[in-house]
Amino acid sequence: MNVLSQKVPFAEKLGYSLGDCSANLVFQMMMIYQTKFYTDVFGLEGAVAGSVMLLARIVDAFVDPTVGILSDRTNSRWGKYRPWVLWTALPFMVFYVLAFYNPGIENKTMVAVYATISYTLLMTLYSFNNTPYASLGGVMSSDIKERTSITSVRFVAATIAQFIVQGLTLPLVSKFAGESGDKNQGWLYTISLFAVIGFVFLVVTFFTSKERITPPTNQKVNTRQDIRETLKNIPWRAMFILTLFLFTTLAMWGSAMNYYFENYVDAGALYAFLNKLGLTVADTGVAATGVWSSILDSFGLIVQTPESAYEVGFGLFNMLGAIVQFFGVIFLSSFLANRYGKKRVFIICLALTAIFTAFFYFPDETDIETMFVLNFLKSLAYAPTVPLLWAMIADVADHSEYVNHRRATGFVFAGVVFALKAGLGIGGALLGFMLSGFGYVSGAGTAQTDSAIHGIVLSSSLIPALTFAVGVVALWFYPITKQFNEKMQAELTDRRSKDDY
Repeated sequence: MNVLSQKVPFAEKLGYSLGDCSANLVFQMMMIYQTKFYTDVFGLEGAVAGSVMLLARIVDAFVDPTVGILSDRTNSRWGKYRPWVLWTALPFMVFYVLAFYNPGIENKTMVAVYATISYTLLMTLYSFNNTPYASLGGVMSSDIKERTSITSVRFVAATIAQFIVQGLTLPLVSKFAGESGDKNQGWLYTISLFAVIGFVFLVVTFFTSKERITPPTNQKVNTRQDIRETLKNIPWRAMFILTLFLFTTLAMWGSAMNYYFENYVDAGALYAFLNKLGLTVADTGVAATGVWSSILDSFGLIVQTPESAYEVGFGLFNMLGAIVQFFGVIFLSSFLANRYGKKRVFIICLALTAIFTAFFYFPDETDIETMFVLNFLKSLAYAPTVPLLWAMIADVADHSEYVNHRRATGFVFAGVVFALKAGLGIGGALLGFMLSGFGYVSGAGTAQTDSAIHGIVLSSSLIPALTFAVGVVALWFYPITKQFNEKMQAELTDRRSKDDY
């Protein structure tokens, strides 16, 4: 086996991280706004919106394993996984725009058909791009600390994308809608802007990253064996279940909080809170002047009336979470993982995240400060886990090689990416079904019943706390401890240094 230096230059880590920034310009949009877009822009019932997301999962069941197999079998002068990042960059971003484009169809059945096709195509291209991208991170280095460092830099970039998408999307949509208030135009311009940035970042990732770990030279192609060995791998099973329930929860909670702010939070109290922060038009009706105010206003972050406080308030709420995660990833993740091990850190932090999520059930509609404090605590608890998931999956690929003397990085990552996307769809679908069950009426600005409001609060607190808890249980069955990983990597390094391996 050809073994390159396992040290990765910071410039390469940064270039690789831009790929996840690109992916998160798409992923965060789907996680936070997809369900809301379907119900309030397309005008679909919650259950119909949920069905659209579930139908795409059927296609994923065939697409994701195929992508993993194809990428593992790819041999080019650029490596196995890098070429896919480049080849899929443009179509990925084109379908991103189409998934959030309202073609103006009046018939709701045809709207649902359009939503299903565009969403499925977007998810398919997501797999063809993100599975090889994630696999690339698993073959850039076998050094435990370097691998954690790579994922930490990667998720700093992802957090920046989270900050932009979650915080600026609704204000930008309103800004681009113009004086006419054409929200369809606002969505199209906003998504197109993100898509152009995402395309450029993926191209940069291709040109800056390097693959250092290759399969054993005597490994023969055996797809059936790769599938069988991956499916019976206990660490892989644990990570599959963790990922499935983790992203089911993130999608459910992220989307539910959108409804929470628009329908549960008191608009007057939120406006007063934003006024304290200098994010509202002065009482005289004249917008504040100055360079800083002009910058905020250019992004749509100055609230004109209490009725429009939801967009900026929800954006600010998300920005706080992204900022806390950003610094949590930088200062806590690598430090805690290197000292206590990835598994232990993940269990404790995810359990705390579940607890703080459950607490969102208790603030009343005017208690804005408590909501923001809970978001701070929840984001701080969750932050150390953000880079660890993919680092642990890379460890699973190593475990498979350690046990079976075969490497199938792409297929290992493909299964987990399928779990991620399944969780994304299931979380959005569950929320859609629950909204319909509690009596939510589709359409922006529609007054909701007490039952619908209570359902939104439950979907933002106790229910996602329970699904987070399932992920905590799954982690108990993950056997790769810090000590075991160090032993495994030492033996694998020794194997790879031998010419006949």
